[in-house]
Amino acid sequence: MSEPPAVSPRPPATYSEPAAPHIGSVNWRGLWTLYLKEVQRFLKVFSQTVAGPVVSTLLFYAIFSLALGGAVRTVGDVPFVQFLAPGLIMMAMVQNAFANTSSSLMIAKIQGNIVDVLMPPLTAGELAVGFAAGGVTRGVVVGLVTAIVMLLFVPIGLANPALIVFHAVAASLMLSLLGIVAGIWAQKFDQMAAITNFIIMPLSFLSGTFYSIERLPAAWQVVSRVNPFFYMIDGFRAGFIGRADADPLLGVIVMLVIDLVLFFVAYRLFATGYRLKA
Repeated sequence: MSEPPAVSPRPPATYSEPAAPHIGSVNWRGLWTLYLKEVQRFLKVFSQTVAGPVVSTLLFYAIFSLALGGAVRTVGDVPFVQFLAPGLIMMAMVQNAFANTSSSLMIAKIQGNIVDVLMPPLTAGELAVGFAAGGVTRGVVVGLVTAIVMLLFVPIGLANPALIVFHAVAASLMLSLLGIVAGIWAQKFDQMAAITNFIIMPLSFLSGTFYSIERLPAAWQVVSRVNPFFYMIDGFRAGFIGRADADPLLGVIVMLVIDLVLFFVAYRLFATGYRLKA
């Protein structure tokens, strides 16, 4: 009786891990996702993050315009209400840009879900850009809505749209980056409140928002020119009324330098994991 033919053993199955997706030099998808997260975070509470600041700005406008003379008073040859409006718009923009990034990082640290941001393949630069872009978007949205609503009460001209756009973006970026630095540094909401109350608010109010620094004594004019908030508001206002207390080119340079310095600081904080990694 013949034996059955020998069956050759089946080679063992081999399994290969799926190839990792190619990211490239910049993780555009991850960066876009982080940006959308930051934008959707503030849009979900639109009444608090956009409508609230608009109402507060209009209240400031009503109080100061009535208390300081309204249309009867002028700054140079510009009616006071037209002089006041751009400063209030800028103040609302920068405060909300700061609040967006600082609160996002602070809440993520306290709730412990900051790891969800640090684990994805995002570089320190991409993290800084993603968070900052979200803050800039909130600042610009608040400024745009505030300007549209304010047009119902005061005529706002456009002397130099390029100055308006540059200072709106550069100022929102500056406060967004400052919010990143503050959000990483602060470990308690009390520390964040101290930064807002003792740094952001005083610099905003003492930057020429409600007055021209030409009316200040010489010594205080020098102090005002050291305040970076002065250049953002002065340049932004010049785009509307065509009048500035300082050289607009100097303001552009100051804003660019400060933004670069703050971006480098934010980048280093993310790169080193300062107060982000246990």
